[in-house]
Parts: sequence; structure tokens; C-alpha cells
Amino acid sequence: MEKIIENKIKNIINDNLSPIVLNIVNESFMHNVPPNSESHFKIVVVSDIFKDISNVKRHQLIYETLDSLMNEIHALSIYAFDKNEYDKNPVVIDSPNCANK
Repeated sequence: MEKIIENKIKNIINDNLSPIVLNIVNESFMHNVPPNSESHFKIVVVSDIFKDISNVKRHQLIYETLDSLMNEIHALSIYAFDKNEYDKNPVVIDSPNCANK
């Protein structure tokens, strides 16, 4: 399966946010979508760009960075840390199964 949207996310974030860690998980299979869909993602981004900015601003920055690609994504779960936060406590919550699956 070609990971078109996943690779676009990866390239855009790598090019713009200088991540130390970038994990992208396609969670579409957990939802009521066709096989091999790329509609639901969880991302973990660790970048010192996030130092001293609020969680809301971090999310806004990621949405702005992904820009028009967000039109192709139904759901995006974001975990954004600076390096110090991630080193201290890299908590990423497991996503629940979709109620409609």
C-alpha cells in the first residue's frame, strides 16, 4: 500500500518544523472507512520550535504547516512536545476504537 498522505505529512513536518522525533500512525483501520484509507492519523512531533508555546499554539502551528493537506485528512490527533518535555514524560494515549466500526 502506498502511503501518499502519510508521506506528505512526514515531508511537510520534516521540512518546516525540524522535528527531533516524528511518529505518524495511520489509524484509519480503526474506523468505518474503506481498506487502505488514509483519513485518520495520530502524530507525535518533538521539536524545540515548541519550546515556551502553549499546546493550543502548537496544534495551530501544525495545522497551519499542513495547510491544504488538512482537506484530505478527516481526523488528526496531535501530540506535540519540546525535547525536554518529551525526555521527561513522553505520554501518548492509545486511541479508542471507533464507535461506528
